[in-house]
Amino acid sequence: MFEIFLALDWQQLAIGLGIATVLAAVAWWLRMLTPSGAFAAVLLGGITFGLGGYPAAIVLVAFFASSSVLTRLFSRRKQGLAKTFSKGGRRDWAQVLANGGPSVLALILGALGWLPYGIAWPAFAAALAAATADTWATELGVLSPGQPQLITTGQRVPKGTSGGVSLVGSLAAAAGALLIALVAGFVAAGFMHPGFLLAVTLAGLLGSFFDSLIGATVQAIYYCPDCKKETEQHPTHSCGAATTRRRGWAWMDNDWVNFLSGLFGILVLLAAATFLL
Repeated sequence: MFEIFLALDWQQLAIGLGIATVLAAVAWWLRMLTPSGAFAAVLLGGITFGLGGYPAAIVLVAFFASSSVLTRLFSRRKQGLAKTFSKGGRRDWAQVLANGGPSVLALILGALGWLPYGIAWPAFAAALAAATADTWATELGVLSPGQPQLITTGQRVPKGTSGGVSLVGSLAAAAGALLIALVAGFVAAGFMHPGFLLAVTLAGLLGSFFDSLIGATVQAIYYCPDCKKETEQHPTHSCGAATTRRRGWAWMDNDWVNFLSGLFGILVLLAAATFLL
């Protein structure tokens, strides 16, 4: 286990940028990242390592590696859903920042002294737990044998529908959040205890549910007249037809939903800290 210092070390920042460059280049070569996604990953990874050292970098890699592997697994069974999601399996700069931005914010607040040490690290882990839970729920939830239910009304909806939840997806979300909690607790000295694990897992799971809630209410959803189906894709669908907004706020795309769910995970952690940390 390592000690967490949550302070900017320029030498550590330079090392982090170097390591992040190598890892981002490999991820780009494996077609996990677009060129813009690789550039954003270098910045995000460098700052994460510069502020949080090896523990923060290990947790970030655990999120990215597990999520990327799940994106590739069962790809044939999920192929028909590609026309629903706004983006493909390769993460671009917006996806990287949306998923990793809240966790970096927690580290920055800790380095500035605006969050105490004992809260900043759990908040960092909670943000990544929320991102992991949402990704695992999305990637594995679509494999559920039955149709998901809309989180707001319980109505059965097609697989891949924003705001749809299922038992398989919820269990996957809990497992993803728990993974990040275990990794974050193990690599940082003094944090491997039941209260920390419960708080981070709960924050990640509720962050995933918050993601579904936004998806069911205010996320921008469009309609393809040729395919006669709803989609997140705009201004054109994968078939080439122009899409029109059916509901939601125009600016609330999936990247904003992911970013806000990470922030919500941090808020849940802060609320639970009084009782569990």
